[in-house]
Order: sequence, then C-alpha cells, then structure tokens
Amino acid sequence: MDKIQKSKFKNQNYKRILVIRLDKIGDVVLSTPVIKALRDAYPDSYIAFMVRPYAKQVVKGNPYLDRALVYDKYRDEKGIIGNWKFISELRKRRFDIAIILHPTKRSHIVPFLAGIPERVGYDRKLGFLLTKKVPHTKQMGLKHEIDYTLDMLRYIGVEPKDRTLHMPINDMSDAKVRHIFEVNGIGENDTTVVINPGASCPSKRWPPENFAKVADRLMEKYGTKVILISSGEEKMIGADVAHSMKVHPVNLCGVTTVGDLASILKRSKLLISNDSGPVHIACALGTPVVAIFGRNEAGLSPARWGPTGKDDIVLHKDVGCKVCLAHKCRIGFKCLNAITVEEVLEAADRILGKK
Repeated sequence: MDKIQKSKFKNQNYKRILVIRLDKIGDVVLSTPVIKALRDAYPDSYIAFMVRPYAKQVVKGNPYLDRALVYDKYRDEKGIIGNWKFISELRKRRFDIAIILHPTKRSHIVPFLAGIPERVGYDRKLGFLLTKKVPHTKQMGLKHEIDYTLDMLRYIGVEPKDRTLHMPINDMSDAKVRHIFEVNGIGENDTTVVINPGASCPSKRWPPENFAKVADRLMEKYGTKVILISSGEEKMIGADVAHSMKVHPVNLCGVTTVGDLASILKRSKLLISNDSGPVHIACALGTPVVAIFGRNEAGLSPARWGPTGKDDIVLHKDVGCKVCLAHKCRIGFKCLNAITVEEVLEAADRILGKK
C-alpha cells in the first residue's frame, strides 16, 4: 500500500472507534484480527463492533473489544423508524471514526447519518458517503480476506502486529456442549470429528452421500465419534448425511448456536467442511480442518477464503471453467464432484495420524 496513504493519518488520535461488518459469520471471524490491531494501536480508546444478530457471539466476549452492537434489519432496525432509532442511538455514542470492512449500502448510510466524522471503507455501493475511500480489489483474490481487512487499518496508519483469529468461548454454551457430549457417550479421549455438509450456495456443497461415506470410513478406521452440524436452513442436508450413514452420528444440524459450535469444535480433533463459516471458527480455535472448495473464481478461491491453520488441508480442483455460474451451474457442479471420497479420507488421515 502507498506509503503516503499510510502515513497521512498516522497521528490521528481516535478515542471512540466503530468497526462495521454486516455480512456472514465466517467473514466476521476473519475480521477479528482488526480488533486486536486497533487495541494495540489505541489501548485507551473505546472500540465497538457492529454486526448482524447471528454474528454477535463471534465478537461478544472478545477481550480487546468494549462492545458488540447488533444491527437487525429484519426486526428492531426494520423500516425507516427502526433505522432512525438505531442511527439516533449511534449518534449519541459520538464515535470519531467508522471502519467499514465490507461494502454494503446500509454499512455506508448508517454511519453517515449518525454523523461519524471519519468513515473509511471501500469505494463502491454508495462509496461517495465515505470520507476515506479504499479501492475495491477483493474480487481479484490477490490475498487472504484477513489481509484485506488489515489493509483497511494500514490506510489509517495502523500497522497490525499479527493476523491471529479470535473466537470467544461462551460459558453457557460450553456447559450445554459438555452435557451433549456426556449424553452421547463422547469422552475426553475420544477422537471426535465434526462434519459440516452445508454451505450458503449449492455451488459450495459437496454431495451429502460423500460426506456419509467419509464419516462411515473414519468411524471404522479410528473409532471416531462423528458430529454433524449445520445452520437451521441446511438441517435437511445433515439429515440426508445421517440417513445415508451405516452408523448413526450425533446429529446437531440446526440446533446449535454459534457459541455452541465453538465449544463443539474446541473439543474436536478435526472438522471436515465445505467452504463455510465453521471453517474459520475452527481455525480461530486451533482445530484442524479439511476444507472442500468448488468455485474457481479468484475472489472466491482458497487463496482468499481458505483455512489458515498450519495443519489445515484444502481440496480444490480446476475443471476448466472460465466463468463460474454458481448455483446456475450447467455442468452439474463438476468442480465439486471431481473431489473424491478417497481424497478427503487421505486428507483426514494425514491430520488424524498426527494425533
């Protein structure tokens, strides 16, 4: 990044800082190094992070954060009245700067109307509302999403010291998960593997029957305890996996919170997952991952969205598509089907064999 840009705002003394990211859970996890970097640079400042309701547990309890602000466009902040109430409350907090890590119209409109004097973000989706505009090149996939978020801080003169992810463990969730493990006969010395067969788009979903075959083989070879997880919207995918298995797994699809998932992954030896939020939660907790990627666009590739742990393994194949049509794929998601059960098992073996 341009040295002039980095030094231009170096001496700014922000006392009240708002970070905004209103997209998915995994994206918010990948943004947590920003919180630590801001705390290192501004040890006495008030730092808040604005998220959607489902991502609150990612940042609430972060030791470097003062407050998690929840923006719910479907309930409390729905419509003009709801939005104006939120904006009015935000104005009272008198933030000096808003750092917007992902461009959306709402992410730009809200801090503008709240009168936050400095607004840093990407120059797209009403980017004219910002006071400091950063060129948007994420679609080129030149670096990891973590580094894109940290570059936003470099623009205001903050040089991050590390890129470590953070995911807090919730005491209530931890007690709940401890009970779930006990009820299902999962002990501390058991080899527990978590499988996440869901994802936000069909173009990211490896076939459920393949996950079932992997789970069965791991149970046969290692005597593993297999736990299935997914969001509520994807619980039928988990049901398909469970139905296809020879041995019944612990099916927690659609019944766990983000905090519960963190406690589950903390107790597990491995996560096998599509390209989805649980991958990044696992990375934040140091749980090894086998991640299955499909789409072959630079901005959606493992280079930008892949797991970051030293033992993590990414399975991703280029099947020659010049343009990805995502959920409108005309060749039956050939990129995903090119990844075999044997390849996933081999990757799992490489990780579990070290344990």
